[in-house]
Formats: sequence, structure tokens, C-alpha cells
Amino acid sequence: MTPSTNQRTVILAGATGLVGQEILKGLLHDDTVAAVHVLGRRKPAQQHPKLTAHIVDFAALPELPQAHEVYLALGTTIQVAGSQNAFRAIDCDANLAVAQAALAAGAKKLGLVSAMGADAASKIFYSQVKGELEDALAKLPFEGMVIARPSMLVGQRDQLGQPVRSGEVLAFKLSQCLGWLIPANYKPVAATAVAQALLSTVPSAQRAVVLLSGALQKQAPAPR
Repeated sequence: MTPSTNQRTVILAGATGLVGQEILKGLLHDDTVAAVHVLGRRKPAQQHPKLTAHIVDFAALPELPQAHEVYLALGTTIQVAGSQNAFRAIDCDANLAVAQAALAAGAKKLGLVSAMGADAASKIFYSQVKGELEDALAKLPFEGMVIARPSMLVGQRDQLGQPVRSGEVLAFKLSQCLGWLIPANYKPVAATAVAQALLSTVPSAQRAVVLLSGALQKQAPAPR
């Protein structure tokens, strides 16, 4: 059964990440959102009357609350995960499990934080896994799906207790010096812009939409 459409109920996985925290902020500030159910291995720092945190095992998810939408922002690196298998378990398997559980809970719309170059046929493992997830999600019967494919992300990872990614730092410095030479889809993009793109497009999505990094650049910062 789908929940009442007077106000939206949303499921979010990955709320403690760089983009996920911005999605959460936007949802909590949105008057059309009645409740936000966050799934994770630890609780987000925010506290809010609309927010319910669920500590879960993504390999054995419980039945989820009824919802209208689901946002997938789980992600890591092979260095942090420790192995390719551990990376795949988070970036592909966990996100897919949440999508399937949210669909069973009535969710009709889905938003995904993916990455530029996502392609199941890629020879780059990171891009291959991102592509495999996108392909698996495309087979699920959501009414609307928005996939954001950002390039290098700009944000304060250290403030989240996350290791700083040297590639992102280098890309940001290069964009400051040589930005006019870098194609729009490969310029670093603010995590707030990625979040706002999803927040503004997912609720009304009627089909599968892919937002490349150049399009994400044009988004205003997510509301705070």
C-alpha cells in the first residue's frame, strides 16, 4: 500500500556521507516532506522531529516504513572498504537492497548518487560497479528514477570524519587554475549541487533520467 500523498515520506540511505548529508538537510527543510527515515550503520548528527534513524545491516534489511521516495547515497572507496568485494558490497549490493526494500514499501520514485563514467562494461572497476548498480536499478519498476553522475565532488570530508580524497583535491585545484579548459562534465562539482539536483527532480520524475556533471553544476546550493 502506498502512503497518503498529502505529504511525502522519504527513505534515505547514506545520510552521513558528503552528498547524503546535503540531501538530508534539504528534506528536513522541505515543508512537503512529513517524515524522513534514514538507514545506516550509525545515526546522523542531526536531530529533527521529522527524522527517524534506523541502524541496519544492509545485508539483511528489515521491512521498511511505507514511503513515497527513496534516495541512495551510499558509497565508499576501495581503500576505505579494504577490498574490491567489500567495495561492491556497499556501492552496489547495499544500494540495490535498499531500492528493492523501498519498492516493497510503496516507494514510486528513486534518486541515486552515481558517478561520471558509470558503465558495467568499463575496464575501471569503480566505474564498472557503478554501472552494474545503475543497470540493476533500471530493471526495477519505479515510476520515476533520477541518476546523478557527478565528477569529482567538492565538500568538507574532513568535517564528516572521512579521509580526504587526494584526487578530488587535485581536481579542484586544477579547475581553479584551468577551469576554462576543462569540459563541464569533468569539472569538480559541489556536493550541495548534486543534492539539490536530486531533490528538485526526483519528486516529479516520470521516467528514468540521467543528470551528467555539467548539468549538476547549474544547480543552486541545497537549502540549509
